[in-house]
Amino acid sequence: MPYYLIQADYSEAGSKHLVDHPQHREAALAKTCEALGGRMLHFFYSFGDFDAVVLAELPDNQAAAAISLSADAAGGVRRMRTTVLMTPAEAIEAMQRAKTDQYAPPA
Repeated sequence: MPYYLIQADYSEAGSKHLVDHPQHREAALAKTCEALGGRMLHFFYSFGDFDAVVLAELPDNQAAAAISLSADAAGGVRRMRTTVLMTPAEAIEAMQRAKTDQYAPPA
């Protein structure tokens, strides 16, 4: 199953709710990942560009997109970034495939 790095920036309303009602969000994210056929591997709160970071294993890009869409629709986040991750073995395979690529740069 593919791995995904999901970064979320809470909306003003989402941040206010967390300040007014401090809570762990890991269980909610784990439940969402499981409902989509995957699993959450790690959850971290962060500060800087994003407020929370999730490492998840999901069945496909559609499941990853579903998490983003449902979070956006709920209004708790202002922005999300999802990055598809590759294992080292997958990256090596991509490097090997690149040897046979016939791409030609613009002339």
